[in-house]
Amino acid sequence: MANIRSIKGMVGLVTGGASGLGRATVERLVQQGACAVILDLPSSDGHTLAASLGERCTFAPADVTSEADVRSAVELARQRFGKLDLAVNCAGIAVAVKTYNFKKDVPHSLEDFTRVITVNIAGTFNVIRLAVGEMGKNEPDADGHRGCIINTASVAAYDGQVGQAAYSASKGGIVGMTLPIARDLAPMGIRVVTIAPGAVVPGPSGALPVPPGRPCGVCPPGDIPG
Repeated sequence: MANIRSIKGMVGLVTGGASGLGRATVERLVQQGACAVILDLPSSDGHTLAASLGERCTFAPADVTSEADVRSAVELARQRFGKLDLAVNCAGIAVAVKTYNFKKDVPHSLEDFTRVITVNIAGTFNVIRLAVGEMGKNEPDADGHRGCIINTASVAAYDGQVGQAAYSASKGGIVGMTLPIARDLAPMGIRVVTIAPGAVVPGPSGALPVPPGRPCGVCPPGDIPG
């Protein structure tokens, strides 16, 4: 299958699109002639960003873990721009906590661990499973291509640091589900890839604390709670 050489005229849905990597993705899509749907929390700057980028961008206030919210965002893409070609999953959260705080005799919160797993893994899968339903309605191009999914994992999926048990597990989960989903969708001409970036400024909501004067993402063991 040939590479996509131009995104002009395509329509992309970007989760976490109001800030960080997601925002940069939205801006690049619009700059290169594509249309973009920003999927982010109602409390985000998504509306302001969409307004600043013009008529080829719109905002869908949504929680990636909500089926109803994501369905509405996909429907918005179809109603506003007529189709959906790309889905870029940038939404994610993190906590920085050791497995056990021996000083306070307190274990890592199971609620926090579960929340990270739910948003990062289940949220990503929720967007994939609903977005591809719309992509499958596209007419295939000359190479049989109908759409593309781009997920965001992290270097932490392969080299997690102190305090990153939940975050690393969640990003490892995204890596692990990429190939089977790609195989599921290949017959429909929908490609699935995952990137694993290093530190990004600014980080996800609830990202690791960064001590003053240190690069983003560099958090020595002594700075992690517990």
